[in-house]
Amino acid sequence: MIGAALDLGQGRRGVDMGPSAIRYAGLEERLTGLGYAVQDSGNVATAVVEATMLEDERARYLPQILKTCDLIAARVGQALEEGAVPLVLGGDHSIALGTLGGLAAKKGIGGVLWIDAHGDLNTPESSPTGNVHGMPLAAALGLAGDRFRGDGWPVPAVEPSRVAILGARSLDEAEKAYLRESEVLVLTMTEIDRIGIERALEQALVHVAGDGFVHVSLDMDALDPVIAPGVGTPIRGGLTYREAHLALELVAASGLAGSFEVVEVNPVLDHENQTASLAVELVASAFGARIL
Repeated sequence: MIGAALDLGQGRRGVDMGPSAIRYAGLEERLTGLGYAVQDSGNVATAVVEATMLEDERARYLPQILKTCDLIAARVGQALEEGAVPLVLGGDHSIALGTLGGLAAKKGIGGVLWIDAHGDLNTPESSPTGNVHGMPLAAALGLAGDRFRGDGWPVPAVEPSRVAILGARSLDEAEKAYLRESEVLVLTMTEIDRIGIERALEQALVHVAGDGFVHVSLDMDALDPVIAPGVGTPIRGGLTYREAHLALELVAASGLAGSFEVVEVNPVLDHENQTASLAVELVASAFGARIL
C-alpha cells in the first residue's frame, strides 16, 4: 500500500485525508483476511496548499504535484521490483500520473481501466478550472505536453488503444471532441444502462489487455453519490453498489490487472466514513473477495 495524501489537484479541501480514512476503514485487515501479505509503506511526502505558491492558473500547483508523482512512481517501481502488487491510495486523481509513470518506467507502455464519472482528459489549454485532477489521463497519454513529464518515468505511459473509461457521465467539450476521434473506449453510464455492467466490463477488459501492464484506477465519484457521498465532484446517476462490485469482481476474475489505485475519498464530505468503507469493499472485490 502506497499512500498519496495529495489535495493540490482539485479545489475542495479534505481529500488529503483519504488514505487515512481508507486505512481506518480496515483495508489492511480486509486484504490480510483474503490471504495477502500486506506491506504498508506509509504516505509519500506532499506539499500543502497553505505553504505553496500558485504559479499558473491553467495548471494549478503542477510543479508540486509532479514532485509527489515522482515519489509515487519510485514507490511503485520498488514494489514491482519486489514482486509485489502496487496498491495506491489517494488523494486526488492527479496522483495517477505518478502511478502510471512508475508502471511504464518498469514495464513499458501499458493499458488502464479508468473507472470515473469524468474523462480527466483536459489539458491546461482546455481545462475550465485549471485543476490538475482533471488532466492525469491526458498527461499519461502525452496530450498535455512535456511539462507533465517526470524525472524518472516516461510520457506517454499508456496508449489510447488500451485505455477504457467506465462510468463516464460528465465530460467537457474538449474531452468529447478528443474521444470522438481517438481509440479510447468510453463506456458511459448510458451505454452501461443499455448493455449492462457485465458486457461493458468484458468490452473494457478486451480493450485494455496487452503487453506492458494493465492498471485499474478507481475514482470513487464513479459511484452514485447516494452510496458514495464523500467525493469532491459528485455526479448523480453513477454506478450502483452491485454494479461496482460486479465490475471489480470481473476484473479480479480476468487476472489482467497487476496494479490498482483508489482516489478522491474526502472524509470531510462523507457520512460516518461511508465512502472510505465502500472503497475498502471494492478493493477487496478487485483482489478476489466473493460472496461464496
